[in-house]
Amino acid sequence: MHILGLSAYYHDSAAALVSDGEIIAAVQEERFSRIKHDARFPAQAIRSCLDQAGITLDDVEWVVFYDKPLLKFERLLETYLAYSPRGLRSFLTAMPVWLKEKLYLKAQLKNELAALAGCKQKNIRNLLFSAHHESHAASAFFPSPFQRAAVLCLDGVGEWATTSAWLGEDNSLRALWQIDFPHSLGLLYSAFTYHAGFRVNSGEYKLMGLAPYGEPKYVPVILERLIDLKADGSFRLNMDYFDFPTGLTMTNAAFDSLFGGPPRKPESSLGQREMDIAASIQAVTEEAVLRLGRSLHRETDCENICMAGGVALNCVANGRLSREGPFSGLWIQPAAGDAGGALGAALAVWHQHESAPRQCDGRDAMAGAYLGPAFTPAQVAARLDALGAVYRRYSKESLVAEVADILSQEKVVGWFQGRMEFGPRALGARSILADPRGENIQSLVNRRIKFRESFRPFAPSVLEERGGDWFDYDGTSPYMLLAVPLKESRRVPSGVDGQLQSGLGKLKIRRSEIPAVTHVDFSARLHTVNRQTSPDFHALLRAFETKTGCPVLLNTSFNVRGEPVVCSPEDAYRCFMRTRMDYLAIGDLLLAKTEQPVNGGSDDLPSFFEPD
Repeated sequence: MHILGLSAYYHDSAAALVSDGEIIAAVQEERFSRIKHDARFPAQAIRSCLDQAGITLDDVEWVVFYDKPLLKFERLLETYLAYSPRGLRSFLTAMPVWLKEKLYLKAQLKNELAALAGCKQKNIRNLLFSAHHESHAASAFFPSPFQRAAVLCLDGVGEWATTSAWLGEDNSLRALWQIDFPHSLGLLYSAFTYHAGFRVNSGEYKLMGLAPYGEPKYVPVILERLIDLKADGSFRLNMDYFDFPTGLTMTNAAFDSLFGGPPRKPESSLGQREMDIAASIQAVTEEAVLRLGRSLHRETDCENICMAGGVALNCVANGRLSREGPFSGLWIQPAAGDAGGALGAALAVWHQHESAPRQCDGRDAMAGAYLGPAFTPAQVAARLDALGAVYRRYSKESLVAEVADILSQEKVVGWFQGRMEFGPRALGARSILADPRGENIQSLVNRRIKFRESFRPFAPSVLEERGGDWFDYDGTSPYMLLAVPLKESRRVPSGVDGQLQSGLGKLKIRRSEIPAVTHVDFSARLHTVNRQTSPDFHALLRAFETKTGCPVLLNTSFNVRGEPVVCSPEDAYRCFMRTRMDYLAIGDLLLAKTEQPVNGGSDDLPSFFEPD
C-alpha cells in the first residue's frame, strides 16, 4: 500500500511517500522551486517522490494532509473574538485568504492532485486529514528505534496545540495532554527572534547561535513578566506583552520597554543587548524543555523520549536534555518542523488508520534522512556538459583520496553525493566541506562562501567510531540535532584568558584543535557519520584522518544565505561558480574553479535570494 503525506500552505511544504510501512522518499518543495520555506502546494516534491518509487498517483491508496484546516480556522475566529476589537486590521487581512482558499482546502487539494494525475477532481477520493500535532508525534515515534517511548512535540502552533505529550507503544500513539494557543514556547522564542531583528520562522537558529556571545541577564525579567513557568514545565504567557494573536507583529510597546528599546532593524549591526537577549531566552527555553522532559518521564515511566516540532531543532536544548534529563534514549525527527509533518501524517495512516504492525529492530527507519532524489553518473555528466563545465572523472577511491588531500590544504569543497537529505541539515550528501583546524576557515566560509553573519557556527562531522575521542558525548548524533561539549583534551586552555574579549570579540580567540567548528562556549553541533548509512562520506572522513590525523570535517549545507539547499547538479554548479568554493565533487567528477569558463561572478549570488 502506497500512502502519500503532504504539508503545505503555511511554511516548508513537503511530500513523503510510505509504502507498506517503509519510508520510500521525502522532500521539501523549496528544493525544486528554489524559494526558501516555500509554502505552496508541493507539486514538484510529489512528482519526485512518485518518480523515486517508480509509481504514479493512481497507485497511491491514501493521500493525507498534515493539518486540519477547519480546526485552525476555528482557532483564528475564537482568537479574534476573544481579543476584539484589537486585531481588526489583522482580521481583515487574514479572512479573505481563508474564505477564498484555506477554508475550502479539501477542494483545493483535490484540484491540485487532479491536475497532477491528469484526471477530474471527482476521481480523487481517498483524501484524509491528520491533526497537526498528531503528525508531529507520528513523525517522531514511528520512525524511531524505540518500541515504547514518551513523545514531546513543541512548536509555534498547530490547530490549537503548541505543546503536546504522547505515549508511543508498538504501532499506537496515545495523546496525554497539551498546552494550547496562545501559550507557546515556540512563539515566545520567535518573539525574541523578531525583537533581535531576525526573520520569524527562519532566523530562530541565528538567535540560538548568537546566545553564547551574551549573558543571560534578562532571565529574571522573562520569568517574572513574560512566562509563568511551573515546576512541571507547564507554562502560560502574559499576553500583555505580545501582539501575535491578533496583530501583524510579534511584540508590542510594552515588550520594547522591558528590553530597553524597539526591535533591532534587520541587517543592522548587532549589539550587546541582542546578544544578552538571545542568551536569556535560550536559557529559559532550555529550562522549560528540561522540566517538561522530567515531568513526562515521571508520568510515563519511559526510558526513551522522541521529539518533533520546530522547537525540537534547538540543538542546545536537546543537548541539555540528553545530558541532564532522565531518559536513557533520545531520538529527534531530523525534519522536525512542518516538512516532517508530511511524513508523520503518512505514517499515522499506516499505523493508526490501517492498524499495521510496526517493525522495531533497534535502528531508526529514516535511512540517514537520505530520502530525496539522486542522479546517475550519466545524468550528472550530461547536465554539467550542458552548462559548459570542465571536470575530471575519478574512481570512487581515487576521488575520495584527492578530495581529502585538497581539504588538507585548507581548500573548500562542495560535496554532492547520492540522495539528498530530508530536513534542514546537510549530512554529507549536499554539503560544503572544509578543514576544521584552520584559524580563518570559519570567517572565510561565513563571509565569502555562505555570505552570512560572522558569528554563525559550523558543525563538525566526525567518524562515528572517533566521536568519543573528540567530544564529551558517548552516543551518536546522526542528524546534527545535539550540541555537545568538546573534550577538555582537545581545547586550548590559553585561548580564553580571563574574559579578555566580550561579544563578537570572542570570535578572535582560538579555543581548540578544531577552531572552525568549536563555538565560543566550547560546544559543537555534533554530526556522527556511520559507515553503513553514509559510506561515501565516511570514506572521505577516513581518508582525511589518514592524511591529517583528524577524523573531523567542517560541514555546512550546500547553499548560500537565503537559498534552499541545492538539489540538482545545475543548482550545485551555479552555487559553486558564484561563491569562493575551490572545488566541486559531484558523483565521480571533480571540478576545479580555476579550470571553469567564466560564468557568473563570485559575489553576485546573494542578490538572487532574500535575506534569511
